[in-house]
Amino acid sequence: MIERGGYRFPADRGYDREHHLWSRREADSGAVRVGMDMLGLESLGDLVVVALRPVGTAVRRGEALGTLEAAKMTGDIIAPVSGTIVAHNPAVLRDPHLVNRSPYEEGWLALLEPLDWPAECGALVGAEGLDDWVRREIERYREQGWIS
Repeated sequence: MIERGGYRFPADRGYDREHHLWSRREADSGAVRVGMDMLGLESLGDLVVVALRPVGTAVRRGEALGTLEAAKMTGDIIAPVSGTIVAHNPAVLRDPHLVNRSPYEEGWLALLEPLDWPAECGALVGAEGLDDWVRREIERYREQGWIS
């Protein structure tokens, strides 16, 4: 676990460098669980609405997995890896604030059956580079005025 500036980043998952979503491959099924990290959430504010594309939809890394409405913006949820959506988190669809309260546990967004996990996981920030990336991102977010 990396803790810096009040933000936690579990080291057991990969982080999308640009969109602040995390991915963790499930040991039992091989599916990839996707959620938002604390820093990205802080810059958005409280989530009001989370809408995800239907189960069975194929998405490519960098495409919209869904949309969100938050206190500070509305935008797309960008897929950190390519795959087919196999499940949504129904609790998050009912209560989007769950993502803000528990981003790494109960507030996950979707499960994907990955298209090419071995190739795409290398593009994510993993445990080795996590501390440096988090430090740089906090600095960048502060400079932009996205966080205080």
